[in-house]
Amino acid sequence: MCSVTYRPLPPERIIALARQAGLEHIEWGQDAHVRLGDEAGVGRLGEATRAAGLSVSALGSYYQAGVPADPEEAEHLWRQVLAAARALGTPRVRVWAGDLASASAGPADRRRTLDRLKRCVDSAGDIVVATEFHAGTLTDEIESALSMLDEVPGLRTYWQPPNGMPDDEALAGLRAVLDHVDAVHVFSWWPTSEDRLPLDHRAALWRTVMGVLASTGRRIDASLEFVPGDDPGMLTGEAATLRRYVDEVCPVGSGSGPPSGAG
Repeated sequence: MCSVTYRPLPPERIIALARQAGLEHIEWGQDAHVRLGDEAGVGRLGEATRAAGLSVSALGSYYQAGVPADPEEAEHLWRQVLAAARALGTPRVRVWAGDLASASAGPADRRRTLDRLKRCVDSAGDIVVATEFHAGTLTDEIESALSMLDEVPGLRTYWQPPNGMPDDEALAGLRAVLDHVDAVHVFSWWPTSEDRLPLDHRAALWRTVMGVLASTGRRIDASLEFVPGDDPGMLTGEAATLRRYVDEVCPVGSGSGPPSGAG
């Protein structure tokens, strides 16, 4: 699960909920649960997660590549994010591909964002850098996202269904970027972000997504990001639904094990 599912809750409560729901990992969000500059506290958070039998899949940072424009400020902020990721003991840090929609970003804006993303990847060492797949960034349109990924070797990406996009179009986008996908944010919004539905209301979409992920033969994290009403009582049921979709394409005892980890 993503800790931003329950931003107001303390980390110990989120860990307990994840355990109760039978999940495997937590992506800790920087905006609510990871304080930049407090490596000791962040380290304790990672230790508490692992002590509960869970892994830390990622630091969900809100670092926007190319923002601020000043290179020294941008580098200082990135160093804080990277230090937090190392303290947390995570294999991946999620970043944002700028703060402009691809249609609005001029050549200079795009170049600045790509240069910063390259700097992030080059300085991250063994930590994977992956972009959020989100409106208002260079990943808001498939051609833009693919161009970005091609221009920054080593950069990976998340995927999620764009708000209001029909299933077939969303799935075509997933298949287009699949080779670059390391994680998927799982939620059921339709048709807007104000309409937060149970996963089974988009069962056809998510069953197909899990099949597409399984076809890669790679481990790709599938992380619950939002639940209806932000209700902690919904998590166990939503986790069971996600696990069912995973098990349908990677049955227990099939020999290969699931390429997608439900988190």
